[in-house]
Amino acid sequence: MILEKFEDKFTKYEIARILGARSLQLAMDAPVLLKMTKEEEEELNYDTLKIAEKEFEAEVLPITVRRPLPKKSGKSIKKLSEEEIRERLEKQAKIEKEVKEEKTEDKETESGEIKEEKEISEEGEIMELATPEDETSEEAEEETEEI
Repeated sequence: MILEKFEDKFTKYEIARILGARSLQLAMDAPVLLKMTKEEEEELNYDTLKIAEKEFEAEVLPITVRRPLPKKSGKSIKKLSEEEIRERLEKQAKIEKEVKEEKTEDKETESGEIKEEKEISEEGEIMELATPEDETSEEAEEETEEI
């Protein structure tokens, strides 16, 4: 209803802010800017938001909307020459290439570790666990050699 009527002037957020601010003013005993009869006020049930809507539709609200817009400054924006553009593109390409190389190196080291683990699992354990029997047999061999 109100949004459709003022769509080209205000956004829905601005309308909500205006109506809320005016409703608050009316709730704090600000004077009503429209001449309304007691019957109309009773019909609106003394609702400050509905009264604010009526005032907004009648365009009698002394509320302004400020929209901050970006400032254009020609000084801060400098036109790059073709040579500068090429240099920047080359730098970006070098950086991207280095990043790719680092990623491939990481993948190679990870894949090398995985290959080693596969080889170990295929061949079996590299070292056998020592048992107490092994020690006694070695000691016995040493003793027999001494005799």
